[in-house]
Amino acid sequence: MTDRSAFDTNVITMTRFVMEEGRRAKGTGEFTQLLNSLCTAIKAISTAVRKAGIANLYGIAGSTNVTGDQVKKLDLLSNDLVINMLKSSFSTCVIVSEENKDAVIVETEKQGKYIVCIDPLDGSSNIDCLVSIGTIFAIYRKMSPGEPSGKDALQPGRNIVGAGYALYGSATMLVLATSAGGVNCFMLDPAIGEFILVDRDVKIKKKGNIYSLNEGYAKYFDPAVTEYLKKKKFPEDGSSPYGGRYIGSMVADVHRTLVYGGIFLYPANSKSPKGKLRLLYECNPMAFVIEKAGGIATTGHQAILDIVPEDIHQRVPVVLGSPDDVKEYLEIVKKHSAK
Repeated sequence: MTDRSAFDTNVITMTRFVMEEGRRAKGTGEFTQLLNSLCTAIKAISTAVRKAGIANLYGIAGSTNVTGDQVKKLDLLSNDLVINMLKSSFSTCVIVSEENKDAVIVETEKQGKYIVCIDPLDGSSNIDCLVSIGTIFAIYRKMSPGEPSGKDALQPGRNIVGAGYALYGSATMLVLATSAGGVNCFMLDPAIGEFILVDRDVKIKKKGNIYSLNEGYAKYFDPAVTEYLKKKKFPEDGSSPYGGRYIGSMVADVHRTLVYGGIFLYPANSKSPKGKLRLLYECNPMAFVIEKAGGIATTGHQAILDIVPEDIHQRVPVVLGSPDDVKEYLEIVKKHSAK
């Protein structure tokens, strides 16, 4: 009699996937340890997000973080979870978090060879209205000799060994990109408490039909951005106009761009001439994922991953997505720059 059970007895979890990749690369297993600990934190955050209303975790904690955002109670919980789990993995030496003014230096007896830059809860202004939020991370190797310091995190995105994000939406998904492989998506199965591989070697569409940015800042846009948007809304070649989608949570907006194609923009403007999003734990990880999926991520003048950071909380403009869409934007920027 044929077994009609829906239970997969040979399931590929994220741990198994990373261990297999590590074995092929003849690694030490330290990277797997790090990701396992990060996954534990992400599972705990996912649970906290789901029951935030019941556990009184909504609302503002009464302070602002180093980048000026009002800190929500869930932000603080997520930050503590992530830092404690990463420290206890014995694989990290420096942790840069959006919530901490200075880099966290791991105690000597717990130090490993990796540096983690992380936004523990991105889009947290959306918590109270139940919009999707997420966790963004980038992992580097410590390159310098001597004691670890915050300066060790000031590496260009090209040095990333692994990066990705967790999205707490209708389900919890973990998207992971590694320097040796492509982009792979894992869904949290709450029945067994594991992230299961659901999409292998994800590629972004060459061209999409969605643009995503906060048009509330249109008054402050550069002429190049204004012209690009006009072309998307009123195409001169008779094609259909692009759809506009903007959630206001970077993880959700970038994930939609990865899945459906199109372009995500948070450009510099006259109000924020250096951009708004942070390089180390927002733009670099997302740029790494998008490039590994075959897309482009740029400031408009330089590839995001080529920027050498000067400060751990540095802000940069970012435009990323399908290669044809981003190239079209860059051509308009180039035209305006030549004037």
